[in-house]
Amino acid sequence: MSENISINNLTIDSNLYNFINEDVLIDIDINKDLFWSKFSNLIHDFCPKNKAILDERLSIQNQIDRWHKNNLGKEIDIDQYKIFLKSINYLLPEGPDFKIETDKVDPEIAYISGPQLVVPITNSRYVLNAVNARWGSFYDAIYGTDVLGITPENSSYDSERGKKVIEYTKSHLDNFAPLNKVKWNQITKIIIDNNKLKFFTNNNLPYYLEDQNQFEGYKLNEFNKINEILLIKNNLHCRILIDPKNYIGKNDTANISDIILESAISVIIDCEDSVAIVDAEDKISAYRNWLGLMRGNLNSTFIKNNKKIKRTLNSDLEFLDPLGKKFNLKGRALILIRNVGHLMKTSAILDKNGDEIGEGIMDAVITSLIALHDLKDKKNKNSLYGSIYIVKPKMHGPAEVSFTNELFARVENILNLDPYTIKIGIMDEERRTSVNLKECIRAAKFRLAFINTGFLDRTGDEIHTSMHAGPFLKKRDIKTSEWIQSYENRNVVIGLKCGLMGKAQIGKGMWAMPDKMLMMIDQKINHPKSGANCAWVPSPTAATLHAMHYHLVNVKSIQNKIINQSIKGSLDNLLKLPLLKGVNLSDEEINQEIENNAQGILGYVVRWIDQGVGCSKVLDINDVGLMEDRATCRISSQALTNWLLHNIVTETQVLNVLKKMAKIVDDQNKNDINYTNMSPDYNGIAFKAAYELIFKGLDQPSGYTEPILHLKRLEFKNQ
Repeated sequence: MSENISINNLTIDSNLYNFINEDVLIDIDINKDLFWSKFSNLIHDFCPKNKAILDERLSIQNQIDRWHKNNLGKEIDIDQYKIFLKSINYLLPEGPDFKIETDKVDPEIAYISGPQLVVPITNSRYVLNAVNARWGSFYDAIYGTDVLGITPENSSYDSERGKKVIEYTKSHLDNFAPLNKVKWNQITKIIIDNNKLKFFTNNNLPYYLEDQNQFEGYKLNEFNKINEILLIKNNLHCRILIDPKNYIGKNDTANISDIILESAISVIIDCEDSVAIVDAEDKISAYRNWLGLMRGNLNSTFIKNNKKIKRTLNSDLEFLDPLGKKFNLKGRALILIRNVGHLMKTSAILDKNGDEIGEGIMDAVITSLIALHDLKDKKNKNSLYGSIYIVKPKMHGPAEVSFTNELFARVENILNLDPYTIKIGIMDEERRTSVNLKECIRAAKFRLAFINTGFLDRTGDEIHTSMHAGPFLKKRDIKTSEWIQSYENRNVVIGLKCGLMGKAQIGKGMWAMPDKMLMMIDQKINHPKSGANCAWVPSPTAATLHAMHYHLVNVKSIQNKIINQSIKGSLDNLLKLPLLKGVNLSDEEINQEIENNAQGILGYVVRWIDQGVGCSKVLDINDVGLMEDRATCRISSQALTNWLLHNIVTETQVLNVLKKMAKIVDDQNKNDINYTNMSPDYNGIAFKAAYELIFKGLDQPSGYTEPILHLKRLEFKNQ
């Protein structure tokens, strides 16, 4: 336990205080004493406002609960429902049309469409992998996954599989950069002649790119021969590596040794749903990794295949353009950081009354302070325009967005930044934000750089908000219900009508099955087809594979078609509750749903509590690996809470299933030396946390899992 320091009406964890003074404030033009004085003033101005926001959430929720209790069993009249929602300021008047006015936005935000990674800030190795995933080997992505039908069984190279990989990737090149009258797999030689690429086959006849503008650059080796060519389509690059000495290259007809795709265009470094940060010690670890990213010196040393490996951040790449002039491309994804929302408090800093301050307020100040290191004159800058990108999750409606906008403006003042240097990403994942999305965007129109749908959190809030309306559908059926389709469509269309094209990202949610890449390739193309210019992926490999979709779909063209269309998903559809009315579930269906939810909760929570792992691949009851974080835990726990409330299931039934699933989760983790079994006594902290998430889910603010998880993790750490 560290000591506390009292200064400027604050009580600050000494390790955090020293980290800020001795590590963060070095080499940036911020006076230490003045910083802490202004930070204290900000805290005492904004913490009461933060509390008022949370009080309003609770007041509105209580009124909705009463309305549904009074109307339980009745058919909901959508017009009367809207009148009620307006009367409690849940559904707000919509103002005139407008366009956002964000400026100094980097290309990755403004006009490059592509995959987006989300990675927990506390794992430096994963962070480095994600930021470096700007470029990914197409060969490796195909070879190491199930894209060819099956995943390779061992680590030794299979030459037959390698041939199929090359065939697959060159077939994609025929779509990415078609040649006139010839296929890429026929090419035997590539040269540059008169500033153009010239391709040859066995017949020694020259062939060219159908679109010469796709040739953007090249590299030469020490013998002045081409060893890399750079192509571009839809603002995404593809690097063709040529090396006759390489094992792959020497066996290739054109000596192509690899194909490198521009993959993760941007990455969200996450302080929220994918981490288990519960105290000052955890927070410092997170901030330290963020500092390493902003300084550019983050590194990670680990053992792999009995070898010590040190991973660092990629540098920018240098090429020659067709005329022989040097230019650079970024070697790293554009980095955004996701702060926590408005709900949680932190013991790292106490205010003048000895109360914990809002963690989101602390995040806003300290992550922005650390980002000043990127704004200095240095190589490999994150933002070429001097912007700081903060994604703000779990905001409920325009007033909460306005609060964040005001908070960011105050932070800019403290840090001597120009107004609107800090850009905001709005997660459209709470119901009150979805129904008022246009006004939420308006509230941040000078700094908005991102809106994104999040099905899981959004569904968790859907259930909790209307908990007393009746029993909800099964999770899988909710995903195909009418409100979801409206929600996803409205997000894109409203965003475009508010001027986000060319100025901000419109994002879609995560592909949750990291081992099912063939299925992802088949399905996730729907995200760019919807007009979204970024979508979340669970790994660097998935980013490389998802990049193919942005080669095949010109998102800007899709957006130009959508922008003048009417909104297909009406507000009425968005407000339709996905209730179980008229659906009769068999006992087997009910039991399967309980088992599915309970297993997912336990598999996630046991690692969160016992190991501090905030995001991990958890095997479901069919042993399919699913990416689980607090959003998935929120929907699963709230779904069971809802069925308990409406007597679809009994307490005994759920408890028995929890114990059954605990045994299964224990067995699934039997090879993890750090794992502690939940069975047979079922009285460990992790099992109790899972139990409380379900049986106390009705009392959790907005159905969030953080309050219970944080308390139980602290209990575990203090053992």
